[in-house]
Amino acid sequence: MAVEVLSEAPGMGAAFARAMVPARARGARLPEDPVRLEGYRQDAARLADYARVCGFPLRDTVPPTWLHVLTFPLHVHLLGDRRSSVRLVGAVHVSNSMTLRRPVSVREELAIEVAARGLRPHQRGALLDLVGTIRVAGETVWEGVSTYLASGMEVPGEPVELPREPFTAVVPHARWRLPAGLGRDYRRVSGDPNPIHTSRLAARAFGFPRPIIHGMWTHARALAALDGRLPEAYRTDVAFTKPVLLPGSVGFHAALADGVHSVAVTSRDGAKPHLLMSVSSTERARA
Repeated sequence: MAVEVLSEAPGMGAAFARAMVPARARGARLPEDPVRLEGYRQDAARLADYARVCGFPLRDTVPPTWLHVLTFPLHVHLLGDRRSSVRLVGAVHVSNSMTLRRPVSVREELAIEVAARGLRPHQRGALLDLVGTIRVAGETVWEGVSTYLASGMEVPGEPVELPREPFTAVVPHARWRLPAGLGRDYRRVSGDPNPIHTSRLAARAFGFPRPIIHGMWTHARALAALDGRLPEAYRTDVAFTKPVLLPGSVGFHAALADGVHSVAVTSRDGAKPHLLMSVSSTERARA
């Protein structure tokens, strides 16, 4: 297996345009080779803007969701590859896990690698994982798995189901009001140009009455709400259960039991979940 090494981050406009072109074949196919970006220098000004939009305090060390943002252009690059029949159009980000192995400084130079793996059948199409790894001087400091559902794609085999934890209505500890322009703000700091987050017409074309906020903004905002309560190294697992419309209001609830933070971003009344997240130390994750 070869690794495609890039000299610079893919341009998101052209890469995203390729990844949005519908595939002609229904059979799901992914590139076998991972893609790697060496010597990546982080943009401190962009990080500061990202922290402001997502609610993180500004520090020298970066949140793990920021490192996910840095892998996203490689996600788009892989799904826009001619060897991939899976496209971003019709693909839904259904879950995300990431492990921060140690604090990462904004000044550190990164090697970023992403591979497309785990193609498997689902009753509504195909599931796949985009597996990211970030290293500093050969040391793995961050790992992430983004699972997508590609609607209408076909994979041989018995369909699998996504695991879903049962949800019981909660009383929110806080409520967040999300302005109409939040999608534009997150697009600016993340580089994700998907128009369903910023355009009412595009959102309607995909069945939403108005734009929806990026799931990774919700993930980041929920993690930021735990600031000061997390260890230096930890794992977070998220299920995206229902899109959040813009503008809108959501509830936030968090509980700690046996060293695990259980978090829900819910409807305003706490009755229905938009996002479910657990956060645990890496020591617990390895147990």
